[in-house]
Amino acid sequence: MAFGKRRVVITGMGAITPLGQSVDSMFQAQLEARSGVSTITRFDARSFPTKFAAEVHDFDLGRWFKDTTRWNHCGVNSMFAAAAAQQALDQSGLLGLLATGKTDANRFGIYLGSGEGIQDFDNLMWEAAKSYDPSTRTLNYPVFCKGARESFHAESEEEQELHSTARHLAGHFGLGGPNYNCLTACAASAQALGEALDMIRYGDVDVVLAGGAHSMIHPFGVTGFNLLTALSTRNDNPRGASRPFDRERDGFVLAEGAGMLVLEELEHAKARGAIIHAELTGYFSTADAFRVTDSHPEGRGAIACIAGALRDAGVTPAQIGYINAHGTSTQVNDRVESLAIKHVFGDYAHSVPCSSIKSMMGHLIAAAGAVELITCVEAMRHGVLPPTINYENPDPECDLDYIPNQARKVRADHCLSNSFGFGGQNTSLVVSRFAG
Repeated sequence: MAFGKRRVVITGMGAITPLGQSVDSMFQAQLEARSGVSTITRFDARSFPTKFAAEVHDFDLGRWFKDTTRWNHCGVNSMFAAAAAQQALDQSGLLGLLATGKTDANRFGIYLGSGEGIQDFDNLMWEAAKSYDPSTRTLNYPVFCKGARESFHAESEEEQELHSTARHLAGHFGLGGPNYNCLTACAASAQALGEALDMIRYGDVDVVLAGGAHSMIHPFGVTGFNLLTALSTRNDNPRGASRPFDRERDGFVLAEGAGMLVLEELEHAKARGAIIHAELTGYFSTADAFRVTDSHPEGRGAIACIAGALRDAGVTPAQIGYINAHGTSTQVNDRVESLAIKHVFGDYAHSVPCSSIKSMMGHLIAAAGAVELITCVEAMRHGVLPPTINYENPDPECDLDYIPNQARKVRADHCLSNSFGFGGQNTSLVVSRFAG
């Protein structure tokens, strides 16, 4: 690390995912190689090319909040974020200190990678789209406008802002520091964590609630990804649809959820006797500057991103004990990520264990990076690495150790987590065992 940077540790974590609504339940499901993928229930998807997703089932915000009034008009992404944030802050032990003024709320920030607001707008647009007349290429605008008047009110219009989730969290928990949201596609929450890391490193704040939340399991979300041919259409076997690095992969599985972490300056955490779960040591971000959706075929941005994160953390490739891959199960992403790892890690690339939890829980889009970093922390804490399930047919271009189908006991002191978004938005993070 460069001289003068303050060290940043993780003191709280929370998760809402298709595999579990806590960090413990999610990680246990990963170790048991469970799948959270099933037929879509959020809307009638029978006419869609893809009829399945990884939904969060039986979610009840009342488990975490006695009064849920604040969240009644919010989208599920904000509700997921609130529940995960409550878990992370409870684990950190900071809520009581905030309430008594023993932690300065103005030096406690928020940085999210959070997606769309409420889904009413998407459903409204879907109803309008169904009124489309192909012979005249027009929508039935009276139907659309009538629906708009009936569906919207001031609060829901406000919820369309992508920043609304961060704003609600700040208001509920009384966090008066910097409040940001980014939406760099699938790299969003990883980038939020990296930017939060630097905010603390350079003294802007002492603590940041960072992570992401997203839900695109609605007609427009599924339609959009189907049009891009990005989703698997393995409707006869939804649980086997997400198969990162497998030769027969045909696209990713859409998922939803949230992951939140409390990042804290080391001395601030030690002064209050906090339990430290890990240290966030490296961050780097690049852009492929290639195409709107595709990664650079030679992994140009991914290579620079991984190398930059290792350099920022002050570790060599040989010190990385586990790579949590972006591993989406698309033909291009998995090939390019494998290529990038081989380029940076050299001969060691075939020795370092590497897996994709998207094989089990699908792709949480903006929230994916945060949930995957939490997985890295848990893997270090428990000495067990989660598998890549559905790996059955080796691909000659994807020839690394993907921990196929069964968890593996391995001690890792440093983990790399990759998040490579549409259009070449790349973020890599390094998290390390806390060494005092």
